[in-house]
Amino acid sequence: MWHIPTKPTGCPVTQPTAGATLTGVTVTDFDWTDADLAEAIFVDCVIEDAQLSNTILREARFQRCRIVRCRLAHVDLREAVFEDCVFADAATHTGLVVAFSQLEQARFARCDLSFAQFDRSDLYDVAMEDCNLRGARFHRADFSKTFGRQVVRTSATFRRCNFHLAELAAARLPGCDLGGSLFREADLSGADLEGADLQGADLFGAIWTDARLAGADLRGAEVSGLDLGALASRAGLKITLDQQYALLSALGIDVHLD
Repeated sequence: MWHIPTKPTGCPVTQPTAGATLTGVTVTDFDWTDADLAEAIFVDCVIEDAQLSNTILREARFQRCRIVRCRLAHVDLREAVFEDCVFADAATHTGLVVAFSQLEQARFARCDLSFAQFDRSDLYDVAMEDCNLRGARFHRADFSKTFGRQVVRTSATFRRCNFHLAELAAARLPGCDLGGSLFREADLSGADLEGADLQGADLFGAIWTDARLAGADLRGAEVSGLDLGALASRAGLKITLDQQYALLSALGIDVHLD
């Protein structure tokens, strides 16, 4: 499902700059600290074992790149776009590490973000579609933005993403679009998903202790094993008639068709 680019061979080492376009190169021995690479374009590039600190990558674009064993701290990735990129290192089972960074309106499409860690970063209006987030961890990631003294909005899109074994405990994603995503064995304990779109999602085996699902749309979702009694809120939950049997059975209710 996810395209994995191979490492280019015989490519020259090139130093990136703001607004530059790099194609098919391996970026090594480059000091990313405080570098301004706004609007730079990376195509079929390899970036390995890099430490990015205070780097500006606002509106940068990455296409079919391999970015592995990298740590990003205090990095500006606002409106950056990643397409068909691989961040997971299969040999070490490690992924991208992002801490204290800005990913407001960043876009990820068809990327392998397995084992990625998003730690205390701003992810307001982030969008990920058809991405592999297996085993990913979101620790105190903020999907909200303040627009005034009393106006706080939350926005994020995760369409058809794989969250198998991911950790989203205490994540605040009310009203967000999570449709078609797989959450098997994911930790969603204490998560706020009130009013979220979970249509067609696979929720089998997920941990829902104290999660909030009031007003969420679960129509067409795989809800086997979802214990409504473990939820902190569920009023207005949207389901279809055929889903009610699985949900009632999980509550210990013996459901009869007649």
